[in-house]
Amino acid sequence: MLAIFMSFLVMNSISAQDKKVKDLQEASSKTIKKEDGDTILNKWRKGGLYSLNVSQGSLSNWAAGGDDFTLAVNSLLSLYAFYKKDKYSWDNTFDFNLGYVKTSSLGGRKNDDRFDLLSKYGYGLTSKLSLSALFNLRSQFFKGYTFKDNVKSFASNFMAPGYILLGLGLDYKPTKNLSIFFSPVTARWVIVRDTALSNRGLYGVQPGKKSALEFGAFLSLNYLKEINKNITYKGRLDLFSNYRHNPQNIDLFMSNILNVKLSKVLSATWGVDLIYDDDVRLFGPNQSSAALQVKSLVGLGLLVKF
Repeated sequence: MLAIFMSFLVMNSISAQDKKVKDLQEASSKTIKKEDGDTILNKWRKGGLYSLNVSQGSLSNWAAGGDDFTLAVNSLLSLYAFYKKDKYSWDNTFDFNLGYVKTSSLGGRKNDDRFDLLSKYGYGLTSKLSLSALFNLRSQFFKGYTFKDNVKSFASNFMAPGYILLGLGLDYKPTKNLSIFFSPVTARWVIVRDTALSNRGLYGVQPGKKSALEFGAFLSLNYLKEINKNITYKGRLDLFSNYRHNPQNIDLFMSNILNVKLSKVLSATWGVDLIYDDDVRLFGPNQSSAALQVKSLVGLGLLVKF
C-alpha cells in the first residue's frame, strides 16, 4: 500500500510539473511572438567614392564650355543614401565633378565642374513597384567658355543654365542595383540667371528672360553596381519630352562612371557624358543648331571608397 501511495504522489508531482512547463512555454511564446511589421527591412544603405585624377579629356559640342582636347586635374565626389522602411523608400544621389583644365586653345586654363542632386521618395504598391515623387537639380558653379577658330566665347555660369525638375510617377526596381522611374506629368524649369547669357536667349529661354517652364514626360534609369571589390560602375539615363514644344525631339542626359582600383591607393577612372537638348542651339556653321554633346575623361589617380 505504501508503494502504491508513493507512486501516486510521484505521478501527481510529475503531472503538475508538466503543466507548469507547458504554461511557461505558452507564456513565452506569446511574449516573443513577432508582429508582421517586425520582419520588414528598416535601414539605410549608404556609400560613395572620391577620386582625384590626372585626366585626359575630349569634348564634342560641349555647351558648358571647353576645348576639344584637354589635360586636367579632376576630382569626383559621388555619394548615395537609400532608405527603406515598411512601404516607404527614399533614394538620394549626389555627384560633384570639379577639375582644373589646361586647354590647347589660346594657351588657356579654366575650371570645369558639374553638380547633380537626385532625390526620390516612394510608397510601395508591390515589392518592386512604387508610386514616387522625384526632384532633380543640375548645374555648375563656374564660368564656361567654348572655343571656335581660337576664339573664346562665354557660354555658361552658375545656374546658367540650371535645371530643376519635379515629377510624379511610378518607380520600378527589379533588383537593388536598378531603378526605372517614369512620370507622364513632369515640370522642368530651365534657369539662366546670368544676364549676358539670358539676353542672348540661350538654352530655350526667351531673350531677356531668366527662366522657362516646361511640361512633359520624363524617364530616368539609374544603375549602381559594385562588380567586384575593385570595379564599380554607375550609370544614369534621363529622357525628357516637352509637350509644349517639339515633343518628338527628346532631350537626353546620360552619365557613365567606371572606376577600377589598381592598388590600395591607385585607380583608373573612365567617365563618359552624353547630352542632347533641342533648345541648346550653339552648334553648326552658324552656331544655331542643336547637336549631341559628348564628354569623355580618362584618368589615373587616387580613389577612396566609403
